[in-house]
Amino acid sequence: MKKLFSILIMLVFSAGLYSFTSPEYFEGKWAVTVKDTPQGTATIPMRFETKDGKTMGYFVEDPSGTEKPMSSVSISGDVLTGYFNIQGYDVYISLKKVDDESAAGSLMDMFTAEAKKVK
Repeated sequence: MKKLFSILIMLVFSAGLYSFTSPEYFEGKWAVTVKDTPQGTATIPMRFETKDGKTMGYFVEDPSGTEKPMSSVSISGDVLTGYFNIQGYDVYISLKKVDDESAAGSLMDMFTAEAKKVK
């Protein structure tokens, strides 16, 4: 019985580790496409970096190409959530790893978001 309990604990622990995505996965440039907004489909260039254990996010709002910092970024399990102000609206985006080059999620839990790593 003790062996069975030990094996069960190991399986549960292993499953928990498997679903964890490291912050390094999200690092770099992303093209995030948000679908069916009131202004139509929009692609927002974003960039994420981790320094001293803290993940920061940046996005480009206008054609000037100037990056603006996100107000906060957190990674919980395998989901990145970033908060930022774009065109006068405070919004948040949630992205979850799909594969090595893409992530999916939503903007404000209302609009579908698809992200592709930019090389």
